[in-house]
Amino acid sequence: MTTTILTATGTPRPRRVPGGPAGTRPRGPAGTHPREGRPHEGHQREGHHREGHSRTSRPRALPPHTVFAERLLAVLSGERPVHWMLGHTVGEAYEQLVRIAPETPLRSLGPRPVLRRCSVQVDDDRTAVEAFATIATGARVRAMAFRLERGGDQRWRCAAVELDGLGAATRPVPRPA
Repeated sequence: MTTTILTATGTPRPRRVPGGPAGTRPRGPAGTHPREGRPHEGHQREGHHREGHSRTSRPRALPPHTVFAERLLAVLSGERPVHWMLGHTVGEAYEQLVRIAPETPLRSLGPRPVLRRCSVQVDDDRTAVEAFATIATGARVRAMAFRLERGGDQRWRCAAVELDGLGAATRPVPRPA
């Protein structure tokens, strides 16, 4: 939308009104909507908020099992190197990733693999979590299971990983003689 304004010399020139074409940045801090945080005129009284909405609402943090599923997906699809998980693994899990990741079993020739679902079973004392995730790689759906353990510092770390049985299948299997 344009309007005409007069310059200091009195000649008219077009001026863009705020709220210009798509792709322009709105004024204000990044990540805010121009009307966010202001009460709607005539709809609500001062100090009253709609249920579930607050002026300082932040996006909900993802649960740890979903965060780890996304991290493991990034490593097993080749998006991230295995050492990216160094501080986030404990025990055998890093070695399992080192064995599985070079094959990039979740790499897709088409669209990026996507986490479809992540379910969890929590241990009674809430120090361990068994998680199961389904991952879509193009038209194929893969399964991934992993275990998270909470350390003394209250941080979750991955303790075991298995992908469509690949965690167990990559170990050498003794053959009968």
